[in-house]
Amino acid sequence: MSSNSLYAQDNETQSINEGSINDQFEYILRKSGNFKGTNGQQYEAVSRNLLLALQSHANDSLKTIREDLNKTLNTVEVQQKEISDLKSRLNTTQSTLDATNQEKNNMALLGLQMSKTSYNILMWSIIAGLLALLLMFIFKFKNSNSITKAAKKALAETEEEFEEHRRSALEREQKVRRQLQDELNKQKGIS
Repeated sequence: MSSNSLYAQDNETQSINEGSINDQFEYILRKSGNFKGTNGQQYEAVSRNLLLALQSHANDSLKTIREDLNKTLNTVEVQQKEISDLKSRLNTTQSTLDATNQEKNNMALLGLQMSKTSYNILMWSIIAGLLALLLMFIFKFKNSNSITKAAKKALAETEEEFEEHRRSALEREQKVRRQLQDELNKQKGIS
C-alpha cells in the first residue's frame, strides 16, 4: 500500500513541464477524461493546453536533438577534414622519408648516384689497384736499387782496376824511360 501511495504522490506532483517526453505523454493520458458517445463508443478527451504544451516540449526536444545532431555532424566534418589533412601530411612525410632513405642508401660519385654497396666495391677496387701499383713500384725500386748498387760496385771495382792498371802502366813507362835514359846516358858516356 505504501508503494502505491508513493507512486500516487509522484504522479500528482508530476506536471506537463517535468520529465521526459514519454513521462509527459503518460501524464496527459492520466489527465485525459473518458466519456461515451451517443453511439456507445468510448472517447478520450484531452485538454488542448496540455497537447500544446506537449507539442512545444516535443518541438523543443527535437530542436535540441537537431542542434546536437548538427554539432555532431560539424564535429564529424571537422574530424574528417583533419583526418584528410593528416593523411595528406602522412603521405608527404612518407614520400620525404622514402627519398631520405634512398639518399641515405645511395652515394653520389662524379654526379652519378650509386648504391652504397657499389660505391664500396668501387672504392675498395681503386684502393686495391693503387696498393698493387705501390707494391709493383716498391719491387721495381728495390730491383733497380740493387742493380744500381751492383753497377756502382762493379764501377768502383773497375775504377780500382783501372787505377791499378794505370799505376802499373805509369811505373812501367817510368821504368822504360829510366832504362831509356840510362841507355842514352851509357851511349853518351861511351861516345
